[in-house]
Amino acid sequence: MMVVPLNPIKGAFQREEVRKAIFVIAFISPFLITLIVIYGLPSLLCFLMSLTDMGLDFKFDWLSPPWYNYIKIMECKDPYIPDVLYTTILYVGATLLINSPFALILGIFTTYSIRKENLAAILRLLWFLPRMTPVVIYGLLWQWFADPYVGPLAKLGEFFGLRNVFWLLDKPYSQILMILVNGYVGASWGMIIFSSSIKCIPLELFYAAKVDGASDWGVIKNIILPLLKWPMLFVTAWQTLSLLGSYVQIMVIWDGAAGTSGTQVWSLYTYYTGFQSYEFGYSAALAMMIVTVALGLVGLYFKVFGFRRMLEPSRVEV
Repeated sequence: MMVVPLNPIKGAFQREEVRKAIFVIAFISPFLITLIVIYGLPSLLCFLMSLTDMGLDFKFDWLSPPWYNYIKIMECKDPYIPDVLYTTILYVGATLLINSPFALILGIFTTYSIRKENLAAILRLLWFLPRMTPVVIYGLLWQWFADPYVGPLAKLGEFFGLRNVFWLLDKPYSQILMILVNGYVGASWGMIIFSSSIKCIPLELFYAAKVDGASDWGVIKNIILPLLKWPMLFVTAWQTLSLLGSYVQIMVIWDGAAGTSGTQVWSLYTYYTGFQSYEFGYSAALAMMIVTVALGLVGLYFKVFGFRRMLEPSRVEV
């Protein structure tokens, strides 16, 4: 029987690969453990709760069938679901169309269009103030702004012929205000991401484009926008997930009038179902629907933005 000797080079290469794998696992293990403890286990508990009729007794009273809460949602046996679903789609879609493009415009304007860095920094700070303002104060300011008697929004509406309009309660004005409230505060965060990304673009690209006679619009269209594909994916995905789960500003401004004013989004309805009606099992099912939709939208964004293509190695030989 002939023994084939091992290739020492191949063995050393395999040992190196094993060491790299161990190093990577050890490096990311704190993050993975944190992710499992903070997100994975609560999500699993939330899913188990969604299969029950849990109330204030906090007992896992399993439903028959276990997925009855999901049937109740999908078949709209809950009479509030159609209105809540419509409001959520309107809120997330319209707000996303405002804050992400507007954040991109602000990022380009304050980083590329304005040459004086001090002035650009002041403008970015002013736009970022709503993000730094406590939610309660931010909500009170909007309540004053939309007050039907002394609010500037009411005075401005009268100028355009909108008299006797209660912006906090009358649909669709209340829904427009809801979109503006969250679109305004959301644009500031995306502006910082886009501004930082533009600053990372090598200045040589701008110099070469100017030497070739490119206009400012040509630089923005052919250099800045193509190189911001990753930040666009990140901001769009993050803002979508944030909007699906956000309800604090709406709860502070509209308080208990969210249902009658047409501003009760899915996440706010989930909160009220759990912590006002004490239907924790049904509230958990509503929350799991948000998680499912969010994961689906993230996968769609990866497909639209070409996530796989962005991860491909460069075809240029160095």
